[in-house]
Amino acid sequence: IKSVLVQKEGTVATVSLNRPEVLNALNKEMLVELNKELKALSLDEEITIIILKGNGNGFCSGGDIKSMFNLGSEKDFYGIMDCINELAMSMYTMPKLTIAAVHGAAAGLGFSLALATDCIIAEQESKLAMNFIGIGLIPDGGGHFFLERRLGELKAQEVIWEGKVMSAEQALEIGLVDLVAKNSLEDEVQKRVKEWQAKPIQAMIRTKKILAETNRPKLLKMLELEKYSQYLMRQTEDHAEGIQAFVEKRKPNFKGK
Repeated sequence: IKSVLVQKEGTVATVSLNRPEVLNALNKEMLVELNKELKALSLDEEITIIILKGNGNGFCSGGDIKSMFNLGSEKDFYGIMDCINELAMSMYTMPKLTIAAVHGAAAGLGFSLALATDCIIAEQESKLAMNFIGIGLIPDGGGHFFLERRLGELKAQEVIWEGKVMSAEQALEIGLVDLVAKNSLEDEVQKRVKEWQAKPIQAMIRTKKILAETNRPKLLKMLELEKYSQYLMRQTEDHAEGIQAFVEKRKPNFKGK
């Protein structure tokens, strides 16, 4: 079974994350597959709008923690981080208009991925969290860049440090979500697609390209810093304790080491 499904209808492509049994947690195979599909879509001249969604009970619960356990060597770790960085860059600079349709959980790397799109539409019951701090890590997938882009430096820092789970309404209030679907998420997404289709979409894409090109060096720099910093954080005692507590379903006892 493919971990990423792509469906095209006219000028719209829907990309579905398809590992519902693990709430669409991203492992290396899925990252590679997603990068491949996004690359193909960026070159597809028919497509102007991309919808990113998750199959099953949630959008994306983040990086696959189980598969992350087995990243023994520095080389393995940097390999997966390069995949993540490529994904963030592809999504952000995509020469199409992009929508993240969020239901259930969008957490960690899954939240970073949603934030890389142009518009986040969330179901009322969805839960959003930049929750790396809970396991002694930092946001990756451009999380620092995308939060700062939407919130400014201090507010972004606060959201990262708190790492708390937000409801769709709370995320909307601070500007991390663009729209909360009152009824059906699907209807809200289609409504936005139709609004965009009634506009000169090439002009909209051109504006997006100009802004993305200007900010590309900063995103590249942040992705590199996230990659090396995440490696350092994985060597800490606090990270080991965070993982242990996660597995034992208890509150972590951090020591600042």
